[in-house]
Amino acid sequence: MLFDRLIRNGIVVDPAIGEIPLDIGIVEGKIAALMAPGVELAAREVTEASGRHVFPGLIDAHVHFGFGEPVTEYTTETVYAAQGGFTTVLGYFLNNEPYGGVFERELALAEPRAHVDFGFHFSTASEAHIDELDEYVREYGVTSFKYFMNFKGEEGRYLGLDGTDDGYLYALLEKAASLGDVTIVLHTENIELVNRFRREAQAAGKNTLRDWCLSKPAFTEAESCVRAMMFAEHLGAKIYIPHLSSRMALDEVRRWRDRYDNIFVETCPHYLTHTLDSDIGGIGKANPPFRTADDVDALWEGLADGSIDVVASDHVPRKRATKEKPIWQASQGFPGTATILPVLLDQGYHQGRLSLTRIAELLCLAPAAIFGLPDKGRIAMGMDADLTLVDLERDRVVRAEELGSYSDYSLYDGWSFKGWPVETIVRGLPVMRDGVIVGPGGHGRYLPRQA
Repeated sequence: MLFDRLIRNGIVVDPAIGEIPLDIGIVEGKIAALMAPGVELAAREVTEASGRHVFPGLIDAHVHFGFGEPVTEYTTETVYAAQGGFTTVLGYFLNNEPYGGVFERELALAEPRAHVDFGFHFSTASEAHIDELDEYVREYGVTSFKYFMNFKGEEGRYLGLDGTDDGYLYALLEKAASLGDVTIVLHTENIELVNRFRREAQAAGKNTLRDWCLSKPAFTEAESCVRAMMFAEHLGAKIYIPHLSSRMALDEVRRWRDRYDNIFVETCPHYLTHTLDSDIGGIGKANPPFRTADDVDALWEGLADGSIDVVASDHVPRKRATKEKPIWQASQGFPGTATILPVLLDQGYHQGRLSLTRIAELLCLAPAAIFGLPDKGRIAMGMDADLTLVDLERDRVVRAEELGSYSDYSLYDGWSFKGWPVETIVRGLPVMRDGVIVGPGGHGRYLPRQA
């Protein structure tokens, strides 16, 4: 067989087979052969992977589109993803309007520009969204929908979203459960408590990152997790809790899974590296907020013992100027995709907290399985030839300007991490090599999913 590309002399890292030296033959963007090294094979292109670990292409299941430059966003943010070794991103949209027009508009922007494969989540905020849920699944291949439990009253106005209530959540989960393998992504936050705590802090003149964090204590996350899981169990729905940040919430998830296991959990790298005492002001404003050192320890424990299924970025490509404001006015979120793997390798693998195969589960196998991407997440015959080549010993200092996002900073600017992706291959085509984008915009494909 003549292969289009041969990945030679690498150590494959796959959750099903562990770490094993294998050569990978690729034909027409698919993995066509897995062989012991040393076999003489013919290929049009050869990638020498000696000294490299070859992961399945990484998947970031939590990216926000709509915060960068509208025309160039799919260029800058998929370049950023490729720099981090990511071959697939799943992006959220937050709209009140029906999603038919949104889908067509965004697809037209993304298809000629994306460097990596992409899919969409829709956020639900109106009765029309529930009514049209089956259409979104059937016509657009969108099978995951976000609901903000905190967007009651005026809380979602800054994003143009109407306030809803638990009756709406009940109807949404009921409809989703009727459609099959549809995932409802639930931002868990008790906004009535947060509003009270926030008013008290502001009235007392408090204005630090720590004060922001204390206005949203762990109880406001954990209590909503319990309510979300009870609704899901009652209705037989599949739910996914993003950006989980606290020991209290994680312990509730563990308890609930003893009685209902169709619950999946994500955390983000910043909850593994920062606390409420991090001295970075508005740059560190996120929702949920950074928490205590004990919460950081709990999340690492959850990654190791399987209580947490996925690590994703919650990537928002905001400019620094939107963050450098008094804490109550600073924007929430920050860029994150490109530094996920270095955080997990440096702080996880090299510190003895996580194995390489566990990292591959968190970034490849689990997001593919949860969100219905059957051709992604594994190094196996017939799968898409999405591959991330990693140098475990490479030390590199994070510099935002080298990573390509529309955003002009990183939470990790100046940090040095050991372990970096050195090549990103999307369906057999190199997209990033040694920090240089080598693949064309428009190579990325939209990924429709089925329920």
